[in-house]
Amino acid sequence: MTQDIKTLCPSAQPDFEDAVLFAVVGGTAAQPEVAYLDKTYPITEAVLQMAGDLDPTEVFRFAAPCINSECHHFHAAQATCQLAAKVVKLVPLAVNKLAPCAIRQACRWWQQEGVAGCQRCPQVVTLNYAPSDAMREAATTEQTP
Repeated sequence: MTQDIKTLCPSAQPDFEDAVLFAVVGGTAAQPEVAYLDKTYPITEAVLQMAGDLDPTEVFRFAAPCINSECHHFHAAQATCQLAAKVVKLVPLAVNKLAPCAIRQACRWWQQEGVAGCQRCPQVVTLNYAPSDAMREAATTEQTP
């Protein structure tokens, strides 16, 4: 990876600095399915309004530069994203074959967990009111040793 490319968090909020839209959430609340866009899009008011009455993080996936130790999921001593590590450890595969992804090369989850992270990513929703038990446990901010 070159120094020009910032490592991206694939579970960012739309108001994070330099955030971009990279996927749309479909499926159902119980079985979400993320569809990846061909490219990233800047966050505009028009993009956010496409969510209608829903929170944009229920229907879109956003990426932004990883904020490292400023994030409650980041394990500073290990320099790892614990959300990515726990999703890989606890959440079953969503896909075997990876779909094209506009952020993959810069993605923290890809860089840290490789294919295993990407195989679970299609079922990740930033704001999910009905997560599986495994996803709920993975999203806790308790640090693993």
